[in-house]
Amino acid sequence: MDHDEILCWLLENDPLRLEMLWRAADLTRRLEVGDAVHLRGLIEVSNVCQRSCAYCGIAACAPKVERYRMTREDILECADRALEYGFGTVVMQAGEDPGITGPWMAEIIATLKQRTGLAITLSLGERSEDDLKAWRNAGADRYLLRFETTDDELYRRIHPPVGSSSSSSASDRIRQLERMRDLGYEIGTGVMVGIPGQTWETLTQDILAFRHYDMDMIGIGPYLPSPGTPLDGTLGETLRGEAGARQVPNDSLTTLKAVALTRLVCPRTNIPSTTALATADPSQGRANGLSRGANVIMPNLTQPRYRELYQIYPGKAGLHETADITVGRIREQIRLLGRTTGQGPGSSPRGKELS
Repeated sequence: MDHDEILCWLLENDPLRLEMLWRAADLTRRLEVGDAVHLRGLIEVSNVCQRSCAYCGIAACAPKVERYRMTREDILECADRALEYGFGTVVMQAGEDPGITGPWMAEIIATLKQRTGLAITLSLGERSEDDLKAWRNAGADRYLLRFETTDDELYRRIHPPVGSSSSSSASDRIRQLERMRDLGYEIGTGVMVGIPGQTWETLTQDILAFRHYDMDMIGIGPYLPSPGTPLDGTLGETLRGEAGARQVPNDSLTTLKAVALTRLVCPRTNIPSTTALATADPSQGRANGLSRGANVIMPNLTQPRYRELYQIYPGKAGLHETADITVGRIREQIRLLGRTTGQGPGSSPRGKELS
């Protein structure tokens, strides 16, 4: 599938033709990665962040955020829950928190690995070479770092560097992902669909970039505005105005097109049906994602006292549910779709199973 074909499908709105796209993506998913849906327990370790990404509700520039950092014991308690539910993976996610030091997280990773045997995915922002090596050596298996857009100018405008001096740390997520792969991590990335300034051509290039970089995991969800952030205000208005008629909408339909097309161009990649998609369409979003190419879901196992504070966008699906209710509902959705719940770590189908 080339650039023009992807662009045409993104612009397609005929329900009959789109049904062809859905069937092709679902068949490719079945043939290439099977019917298993892998559940990965999400642990939201910290909402502290030193970066001021323009779209994020927990960014350093976000207003009125009550900050937290989980204790070692709280993190291990969540991992124990993942093991009780029969999951094969935990995902530790946080803002880019300087308080999460390399040695502190390395000790937690090693303990968690020895205690549970679970695969460990990290999503802790842009980190130093020393941290990435230490965490990989301690037992981390995967790293998620969303680049959000391949448009260099748009990327620069929504990802300002840390600090304001000439030595500020500029954001370069593609380079970090490539280095993580060199260190032996499975790597994952993703984009928001409909972020202000994203054009149809940009989204097409994003999908082609997934194939070019041969990602192990790809997450795609709609852009959900977070009140008080720059993209919810003047910057967002400016970027949408510059994109004009080529601005991509942040709706469920366009997101599902991007998921389906990504499955077709990256047939053996793990693709989640994201929480953002479930938030945009509470009744059918998650199931539609699974029916259009996705094969992973990440139920939130974070304790309620922290979960309420980790709001990268408002109204997150399952925010006020217990983990028992969320996991039970997800398992029922999987059953109704005629799918099975995955066993084991659910490693990238592109490579060998994790030890």
